[in-house]
Amino acid sequence: MTEAVARPGRGRRPSAEVRRDVLAAATELLLADGVAAVTFERVAQAAPASKVTLYKWWPTPGALAAEAYFAHVESGLRFDDSGDLTADLRAQLHAFVATLTDERIGPVIAGFIGAAQADAALAEAWSAGYSLERRRLAVERFARAEEAGQLRTGLDLEVLVDQLWGACYHRLLVRDQPLTPAFADAILDNLLRGVATAP
Repeated sequence: MTEAVARPGRGRRPSAEVRRDVLAAATELLLADGVAAVTFERVAQAAPASKVTLYKWWPTPGALAAEAYFAHVESGLRFDDSGDLTADLRAQLHAFVATLTDERIGPVIAGFIGAAQADAALAEAWSAGYSLERRRLAVERFARAEEAGQLRTGLDLEVLVDQLWGACYHRLLVRDQPLTPAFADAILDNLLRGVATAP
C-alpha cells in the first residue's frame, strides 16, 4: 500500500510526491550551503514533510543529501557508447570535469568525500548509489572496448577507472594544479598511448 503523508486541510499526499519534494528541498539546501546544511529539521520544514517520514526513509541526513545529489547530476554524467572509445571517454571526462568545477556542485562533492570519512551511512549511500554504479558503467565500457580490440587484453579495468576519474578527484581535493578539460584530455591521451592497440 502506498504510504501517504498528512497535509493540513488537504488530506494526505502520496509518498512519491512527498519523496520528490523532500529530494528537491534537500538539493536546494545542499547546493546553497553544503552537506552540513541538509538536516532533517530543515528539509522537513522546506518540503514540507514529517521528520518521522525522513527518519524512516533515510538513516542519516548525509544519506538523504547523497541521494539528492545523485538525482541532480545523474542525467549529466551519462556514459554513452558510440563505438569510439576515445571519443566516448573524452566526452564523459569533460562532463565529469564540468560537474566537479561547477561552483555549486564541486564544493558539495568535496564535502561529501570529507563527511563520508566520519559518517558510515553517508559513505555507504555514496558507494551504493553513486560511485559503484559509475564504476560499473565505466568497466563495462572498457570491457566492450577490449572485446572490440581497442584495448589490449589482460588489463585491470578497475585500475583504468582509478587512473582517469581518480585523477580528476585528486585535482578537486588537492589543488596544486587546475582541474580543466585540457587536463582530462592529457590524462586520457597519456593513458591510451600506453594501452591502445596499434591502428
